[in-house]
Amino acid sequence: MESNTTADGLNVGFIGLGDQGGPMARAIGEAGFKLHVWARRPASLAALAGVPHTAHASVAELGAASDIVGLVLTDDKDIWDILETQGLLKALRPGAIVVNHGTGDPSENTRIAAYLGQAGHPFLDAPVSGGGPGAVARTLTTIVGGDQAALERCRPVFETFSRKIAYMGPAGAGQQAKLLNNALTMTNLKNAVDVLHLAGELGVDVAALYDMVAVSSGSSAIMQALGTFTPELAAHLQSLMRKDIEHFADSVRNRQLDPSALRERGLSGADGLVEVVNLLQRGRGGN
Repeated sequence: MESNTTADGLNVGFIGLGDQGGPMARAIGEAGFKLHVWARRPASLAALAGVPHTAHASVAELGAASDIVGLVLTDDKDIWDILETQGLLKALRPGAIVVNHGTGDPSENTRIAAYLGQAGHPFLDAPVSGGGPGAVARTLTTIVGGDQAALERCRPVFETFSRKIAYMGPAGAGQQAKLLNNALTMTNLKNAVDVLHLAGELGVDVAALYDMVAVSSGSSAIMQALGTFTPELAAHLQSLMRKDIEHFADSVRNRQLDPSALRERGLSGADGLVEVVNLLQRGRGGN
């Protein structure tokens, strides 16, 4: 079903203006939507320099002004804080849609959807894949679970920062699909860590090997991304990867299946991320 919703008159709230959320919000504002934002730290608003937007003094004030509210937060507990402690739920316009673009637990997102549904608000779990670079390039994959009618209303907003919008099923299905994607990312990362470390022990020029493999049959999305990471970004991503692989493992256990092998390999991949980024930097003459 195609959406006939346009930027005209649609007020989009956005909370979470970090490395990924900032460029997403910027894309929304530049597309002509009426953008409303709130940030814990005023410095975060620099991500929207030159883009028309309204910065609100409180979450409740933002909620009262928005038809759709997008959240890019660290974890599910932060959503509950925004909804309850910060007062978003009570302030929302009738029928306003809440969208979780962060990565979390499928079961918890199902509970959030039911809770918001009781108050008359659709909820979409719509985590994104592509990281900060994908957000800047506006080529994210947005992976959606929840009510399809709500998705169609949100689709023009998602299209501002997405290369692909993938509807996966009811509430929680977006998170489950994202966690499966992340499990592949982290187990592929383990392959890269092992092979590049072995190359160094063999005396191979690791930087030259990386440049060759990144465009050859041995490559993967995470292999290609490794060359763009700084040690500081790698350390940040490492903590997020560890969180995500535990959400993955919990979601699999909840279905009475065994995630142990994939969990261990994924954790090993995450644990090796900073080391392999430093290895590549040394190979290129960095510090």
